[in-house]
Amino acid sequence: MPEDTTLSPTGAGKTIWVIITILFAVGVAAFFAGAFGEHPAHVWQTYLINFLLWSAIAQGAVLFSAVMHMTKARWSGPLAGLSESFAAFFPLSFILFLLLFLGRSHIFPWLHEYLHGKEVWLNIPFLFWRDFFGLLILYLLGFAYLYNALQLKFDPNHSNTGIRKYIYSGWQANRREVSRIKSRMTTWGGLYILAFALVLSLIGYDLVMSMDPHWISTLFGAYHFVKEFYVGLGGLIILASLVYLRQGKTSALTESHFHDIGKLFFAFCLLWADFFYVQLVVIWYGNIPEETHYVITRSMLAPWNAVAWSVFGICFVLPFFILLNKKIKTKPVAMIIICSVIITGIWFEHLLLLGPALSHGTSSIELHLSDGLISLGFLGLMIFAISFFLRVFPEILSVRENRHLEA
Repeated sequence: MPEDTTLSPTGAGKTIWVIITILFAVGVAAFFAGAFGEHPAHVWQTYLINFLLWSAIAQGAVLFSAVMHMTKARWSGPLAGLSESFAAFFPLSFILFLLLFLGRSHIFPWLHEYLHGKEVWLNIPFLFWRDFFGLLILYLLGFAYLYNALQLKFDPNHSNTGIRKYIYSGWQANRREVSRIKSRMTTWGGLYILAFALVLSLIGYDLVMSMDPHWISTLFGAYHFVKEFYVGLGGLIILASLVYLRQGKTSALTESHFHDIGKLFFAFCLLWADFFYVQLVVIWYGNIPEETHYVITRSMLAPWNAVAWSVFGICFVLPFFILLNKKIKTKPVAMIIICSVIITGIWFEHLLLLGPALSHGTSSIELHLSDGLISLGFLGLMIFAISFFLRVFPEILSVRENRHLEA
């Protein structure tokens, strides 16, 4: 039997499951303590920020695999397989979305406002159901793509029980079957990419932009899904780096893989900054009071201006100069640190977008211990989902697809 290098619940893997349990328990305890305490609105704001962030990481990482397949980017190798493991977070994300609306009275400040004719679009039943079906379609398309992608990585050396038996039943190792599977992957992958752009734009409008119902930006949807792919790449790089450090020389990952995805990450760092700036310029030159008020509050007035410039520095300026260095991209430890800092920066970017609308005019930024603890709880859920997936489908860490055909 080959050496078990997955995140299994045996050996060193037991430590991971203990960490998952602690993180989740701490997060749940902090959430309930706040939700039934003195600051329920603040806790639900933190919940919304983390739902958006961790769902974005999973959705963006799976998008990487679909894009690599559609563009026939053979360089992605085991990175594409690792990115598919993030799909295990989809069911959890969907459940978290449903729970989000339990705190709707604390999350949506426009519930008791006069919306000047926008009530047709901004009402809870319609908003919930359109986002519900949007996420449902996105996740079903992701699973349809994943179902076929996993079949190309079938390894007969692993037992086929449970979900593996369902996915691999009737599998035939011949080139005609592989061709059919790749054709289906192209179909489902293309649909997932399309749904990603549309659904994530919708989520950006409904769960972020609508918090200030009198502000509108036609670029916000595009900005939102570019950001999702950006953080998805960051999450994938962290996972790939951890797998590489754990497996050592036996890993299918190489410095070339890290260099290539590092270049892609660098490109989306530039693209994110471009949308960040262009959206600002369009609003500035338009000089419409409803639009400029939103920007001025967040970029020029204390205390949010400090957050705005910190986010820009952490998510663009810092990685821009660091990632110019070729060697840095090939260093797993360095990339873990860089990507973790950027993901933290995007957390504060969500706070910047949501905070002024949800803080009800307070002159200071309120950060509580519960913010960090709830975030750790979401981290625990992500680790759980990926660990479970890697245990059930360890062959995604193989060097190439279709090893059984080459034999």
